[in-house]
Amino acid sequence: MPCTLDKKRIEETIAFHGHNCPGLTIGIRAAELAMTRLNLHNTANSLCVTETDMCGVDAIQFLAGCSFGKGNLVHRDYGKSAFTFFNRDTGKGFRALFRDTGRKEGVDKQTRIRMLLDADLDDLFDIQEFDSPPVRPARILKSIPCDNCGESTMESRIRLFDGSKLCAPCFKTVEQKI
Repeated sequence: MPCTLDKKRIEETIAFHGHNCPGLTIGIRAAELAMTRLNLHNTANSLCVTETDMCGVDAIQFLAGCSFGKGNLVHRDYGKSAFTFFNRDTGKGFRALFRDTGRKEGVDKQTRIRMLLDADLDDLFDIQEFDSPPVRPARILKSIPCDNCGESTMESRIRLFDGSKLCAPCFKTVEQKI
């Protein structure tokens, strides 16, 4: 079935991202899939683990309500167009891997966007269902000042070096193996 989101919502997503492109459209369709299968409509208990940092992640933030700041958008830099969605209220989730089978040489950007919007979701994604959350909920941790620059740093990111508590940038200036 072609995209079920109304044109206004798609236009708002494009405005949020700043331009229209096939990558954003993949994210629109992935968010639509999550909203349809898991009833994720900007709820506080939605979760997305993205395996890419492409344009489509903006659509997921805008449409599904997942964001880094809320701790319900997690980036794993695997370089794959894959998105794992989970609804903490229902305990259900799935991983959607984008199938790039419709790509044709010489197709312009607008035609590609139209093809993605017109495609059936089952033709765009390989889906794997699961019943356990892919990550733990975000925790608020104590901030510790870096002994070198003095900037507050989340305690889980502090590195110890020669008895000093260092933030990642300061640690990199003294440790040569990174």
